[in-house]
Amino acid sequence: MGLREPDDAAVYRLAPDQALIVTVDFFTPVVDTPYEFGAIAAANSLSDVYAMGGRPFLALNIAAFPPQLPPDFLAEILRGGFEKAREAGVVVAGGHTIQDQEPKYGLAALGLAHPERLITKGGARVGDWLVLSKPLGTGVIATAGRNLKVQPSDLQKAIVWMMQLNKEASLVAVELEIKGGTDISGFGLLGHSSELAEASGVGLRIQSQSVPFLDGADRYASAGEFPGGSYDNRRFFGPKVSFKASLPEERQMLMFDSQTSGGLLLSVPGATLEEFKKRARQRAVAIWIIGEVVPGSGIEVV
Repeated sequence: MGLREPDDAAVYRLAPDQALIVTVDFFTPVVDTPYEFGAIAAANSLSDVYAMGGRPFLALNIAAFPPQLPPDFLAEILRGGFEKAREAGVVVAGGHTIQDQEPKYGLAALGLAHPERLITKGGARVGDWLVLSKPLGTGVIATAGRNLKVQPSDLQKAIVWMMQLNKEASLVAVELEIKGGTDISGFGLLGHSSELAEASGVGLRIQSQSVPFLDGADRYASAGEFPGGSYDNRRFFGPKVSFKASLPEERQMLMFDSQTSGGLLLSVPGATLEEFKKRARQRAVAIWIIGEVVPGSGIEVV
């Protein structure tokens, strides 16, 4: 998987009952605190393994640092990544570093899964419910932070969500043999939803009032504090989305907002939904039911 239809990671079958999941992700700082940047980058890198129903077990650091950056900053970034990986049960076995003008950090991560229990973008079916495991808004909040226009409490709540692993949500999905899903990252909710719909040959109907947003997201959206990637998402995926006429422009843009370490978007069969909700509560996984899978194509936001 990964050579033809794109998915969240590459998958290589090792044996009839075992597949290797391979992914890599790294980016520039989304927050000013080195430790939290490292932890967020690691959680984000591991998310693609969880999105495909895998269990990450091994990773390598990928890093670029300016030579003038104090060594303590570098150590804190790496410590944040290491401790988040350890929380996930992942061994970080070294890596590779180069000099660059702007810091960059992430992981190349490996995971294992059963080939018949993979979660893929092509696994959604008509009648499924769309379940999201993290609120939106990290893009506008992080951008407001870089522009020194953010309330510290809003930024801290966003950091907590970005540092959260998608491990427990993924485990629930695998236990219940959920087949369709992805994670919400740079392409935003509607970009990744579009990929899910296209790969599965279905349409999606999203209930705008059910989509969760972080505190302050609407305020920063109204002020135009979007990262450049959010506007790119709107231009590229916008033709595949129709909105109800009364939905404010800032809410529409928030659904295209480029996310960092966002949640899982899972396509849960109706017969499984109540059990999914029950197990999510048992594992303290926050979930929101934001829509449904319907016949047709594209996305309707109502």
